[in-house]
Amino acid sequence: MQSAVVVFPGSNCDRDLVQAISAQSASACKMLWHKDTSLPRGLDILFIPGGFSFGDYLRCGAIAANSPIMESIIDFAHKGGFIIGICNGFQVLTEAALLKGTLLRNSGVNFICRQQSLIVTSNDSIMTKNFSKGEKLKLPIAHHDGNFFADEATINVLEQNEQVLFRYDNNPNGSKNDIAGIMSENHRIIGLMPHPERATDENLGSKDGTRIFQSLVECF
Repeated sequence: MQSAVVVFPGSNCDRDLVQAISAQSASACKMLWHKDTSLPRGLDILFIPGGFSFGDYLRCGAIAANSPIMESIIDFAHKGGFIIGICNGFQVLTEAALLKGTLLRNSGVNFICRQQSLIVTSNDSIMTKNFSKGEKLKLPIAHHDGNFFADEATINVLEQNEQVLFRYDNNPNGSKNDIAGIMSENHRIIGLMPHPERATDENLGSKDGTRIFQSLVECF
């Protein structure tokens, strides 16, 4: 699997993500700087990591969504490339209009950092092919703006097209329909707030993230 992680000023999960991917893949995961203007040839999948890109000084992910590399990322998406955005990466994908909806301030107006139970809503994705629909897993969350919102018409489309990938078990942040992760209509662009790269060792509280990365590698 030829993979790469985009790094923005303020990214803080980029190296964790590279390590989690590389532990399952025979090919080393590359790191790309946000000022790069092209993607590596032969790229299978691109990751946008969590963190606080550009300090979240405007809106979460809004400045990153206008970085030089985003033109190539959007082109990669339109050509059918696989892209996964985690936490801040999910916010970047919505700001770039590659995924529907937006991420608002948590309903409790507090930063949340804890282990979170999730429900697999769809196993028709490269992330969840090794899971059963309805299966529960445990991944950490760490966000202040993870409250997924979209208008009712958009929510209905996401539900009808089975684009909801994960739901929260005991919603921590007020997300519509308990949504924790979604997919594009072609299932090739994925955004999720929980951090699978932080769940690859029982000493960290869960190894469920390892199964996600194994699923990704097997797909390629």
